[in-house]
Amino acid sequence: MSRIKVSKKLEEAVRVILEEVGEDPQREGLLDTPYRVAKMLQHELLTGYQVDIDELINNAIFEEDYDEMVIVRDIDFYSMCEHHLIPFFGVVHVAYIPDGRIIGLSKIPRIVDAFARRLQVQERLTTQIANTLWEKLKPKGVAVVIEAIHLCSVMRGVKKPRNKMVTSAMLGVFREDIRTRNEFMNHIVRKPTFLD
Repeated sequence: MSRIKVSKKLEEAVRVILEEVGEDPQREGLLDTPYRVAKMLQHELLTGYQVDIDELINNAIFEEDYDEMVIVRDIDFYSMCEHHLIPFFGVVHVAYIPDGRIIGLSKIPRIVDAFARRLQVQERLTTQIANTLWEKLKPKGVAVVIEAIHLCSVMRGVKKPRNKMVTSAMLGVFREDIRTRNEFMNHIVRKPTFLD
């Protein structure tokens, strides 16, 4: 079986990192590590750079006479902090109120992944998801809340293992109407999970 093609420059960069931290890239356990890390970054963790949002949506926006809140909650995500190249992960809750147009259910988690699989900060990730739905659907409102654990504050720095970050973006009626915002927030309250 042939290997998936990866960037030789990326492979070499991993090899240099191994050497610089005092490891021997030629020892048995590390022989394929530069290839594996390059493959993981190019073909899994950072694939969001290759995603075209319009192609991802693929015309899955439909005319529909529905004007109540639509929520997709507890969307698991994994991303990489752009400051330390360490993962952060958690859940995304997304809501929108249609104005004659709805989007296919699977497209919302795919939009989350498209932006999460890039070097990120949680604040930007939150607004990218919200702004994309606002622009593509032209709804009455969009709300996004992200709850995440950042390994850069667990494994290093302050070393607080239960430290969670919560960010939100509220557009349209979610920003203007506290009752609408509260309805959304009440829907995403849940029993404790592994993040709590």
